[in-house]
Amino acid sequence: MFDIKWIRENPEAFDAGLAKRGLSPLSAELIALDEARRSHVTKLQEAQARRNAASREIGKAKAAKDEATANALMAEVATLKDELAKGEEVERDLDGKLRDALSVIPNLPLAEVPLGKDEKDNVEVRKVGAPTQFAFAPKQHFEIGEGLGLMDFATASKISGARFVVLKGALARLERALGAFMLDLHTSEFGYTENIVPLLVKDHAAYGTGNLPKFAEDLFRTENGFWLIPTAEVSLTNFVRDEILEEDKLPMRLTAHTPCFRSEAGAAGRDTRGMIRQHQFSKVELVSITTPEESLPEHERMTACAEEVLKRLGLPFRTILLCTGDMGFASQKTYDIEVWLPGENTYREISSCSVCGDFQARRMNARFKPKGGKDTRFVHTLNGSGLAVGRTLIAVLENYQQADGSVVIPEALRPYMGGLAVIEKAA
Repeated sequence: MFDIKWIRENPEAFDAGLAKRGLSPLSAELIALDEARRSHVTKLQEAQARRNAASREIGKAKAAKDEATANALMAEVATLKDELAKGEEVERDLDGKLRDALSVIPNLPLAEVPLGKDEKDNVEVRKVGAPTQFAFAPKQHFEIGEGLGLMDFATASKISGARFVVLKGALARLERALGAFMLDLHTSEFGYTENIVPLLVKDHAAYGTGNLPKFAEDLFRTENGFWLIPTAEVSLTNFVRDEILEEDKLPMRLTAHTPCFRSEAGAAGRDTRGMIRQHQFSKVELVSITTPEESLPEHERMTACAEEVLKRLGLPFRTILLCTGDMGFASQKTYDIEVWLPGENTYREISSCSVCGDFQARRMNARFKPKGGKDTRFVHTLNGSGLAVGRTLIAVLENYQQADGSVVIPEALRPYMGGLAVIEKAA
């Protein structure tokens, strides 16, 4: 959400930022909406002032026994009361139009974000580990999982339809192990606080993170007005909604391991086989609440925390800086971490770490009080995957597969697997 005052004062900078996103100028349209709103508010204030003055004059007229003037003033006050009631309704309508217009405008990219139209224009920042090499043709994760008898899409389809899976036995435990491993790493070494959060949220929470109103079709909604979270970012970031934090409480670093739910409305025909793109999946989310001065260093730190999970698991990956045309709606700058999948012979996204500036904070009215200061400022928010658990399972299966169809468990996960070192075909 943008501050209309800032847009009025910086229309060229605002439109230039939109142009980087591939959008047409909007400052003139928004300023016109604001001018209409401000002009109407001024008229209401003048009418209210006249009503107050007339009310005072009624007393004076009655004291002077001037009934004609008193009656005329009372009639004027009654008319002004009706006009103000109607005017307040118009004001709410004008406020709503401006708010609705601002609500669907994406955040502006930072200066260092590369210009581009789509993922082809993203920039590789670093690559860690060489792609895994095999003496045999590596299989994709669903071939491995089905071969083990532990990944069942048919049963899931019978229950829920497409884009669902049932994991069994050792694969079910592997998913649980991955989530626990990630949480332990982020909480014990990186200072994040673990949380159990609501999976169902109200409109205002989804609005606060920028999921509503623009991306309603990407979410699942219950019949009684809740939204299923697409990521724990929605719940965690809204912890600071309508709060004024003390600066010494920042940064807040929060994490949660939750199911996530997405309609995949725009994914028809993509990744229809396997677990890459599902309606329900598991993810460990990282959220930071910081001061404006610390948000960019925190972004680098958060990305490094997510990368460390892959390093500990021995999975090759690369980190890329998204271009202006591939960034998320609320983001100012985003790093995607892509893990190597030998079965596909390519890198696939496993984490996306974004700094949002005060974009979400304005939607949530989340502020902090600087040390020694009297005024408040909006916090900056950041979010990232640390990591997508299902996709990490996919990466483990593909990178640690053996010629006989078994899968070696990375050393870091064996304590979480009861000491099991290899997953073999179910008996």
